[in-house]
Amino acid sequence: MRPGSPTSPSPPPGTVTVPGAFDYQAPSATAVTSAPDPSVVGQPVTFTATVTGVPPETGTPTGTVTFDFGDGSAPAAVSVVDGTATAQYAYPGTSGSPYTVTATYGGDGDFTGSVGTETHTVQPAPTTTLVGSSPDPSVSGQPVTATATVAAQAPGAGTPTGSITFTFGDGSPTVTAPLAAGTASVTHTWTGTSGSPYTVTANYNGSVNHAPSTGTTALAVTTPG
Repeated sequence: MRPGSPTSPSPPPGTVTVPGAFDYQAPSATAVTSAPDPSVVGQPVTFTATVTGVPPETGTPTGTVTFDFGDGSAPAAVSVVDGTATAQYAYPGTSGSPYTVTATYGGDGDFTGSVGTETHTVQPAPTTTLVGSSPDPSVSGQPVTATATVAAQAPGAGTPTGSITFTFGDGSPTVTAPLAAGTASVTHTWTGTSGSPYTVTANYNGSVNHAPSTGTTALAVTTPG
């Protein structure tokens, strides 16, 4: 010690010095919700994580929440603002529904990390089926192509897969055709006119991701000549 330097009193015997004794982090709690719940395939869902101090702690946590949507997709890291973090995600399928959604708060200088979970249900998206025929009108004995197009109905999305079952309104057997890019076509020949106009029906049989639907059209069949 240099001459004239101030001296510090020695701690009393038995005193223990603990480094960082005042670096206290309060416990936190994280709760997560989703809306809408349930949702349908392709529908955007908003996930909200709310981070608070565990009573009687006060203050507003800051930092980051990482959302895991439970379907193997990439997690989303979102900043906490005023104790809340939100993320939006649209599920592309139902195969893992209900999904376990996990929100992991990473903590900050004042609060420890915490984890919240919830289950989110995803249902098949509604669909619409449109059917048309060509040529229309036709004559008996003439081959006619019936085409059905299936599309997801808002708020759902995605391209439906599966099959269409056609009925022709004349008592003939039904015909089932696979969808390709949302469309299926078959050819049918009406041999008479007694039931004209005939009701052509296209029944979409649905899939794990898209709900069934039905479309109809009327086809006029006339006598040749």
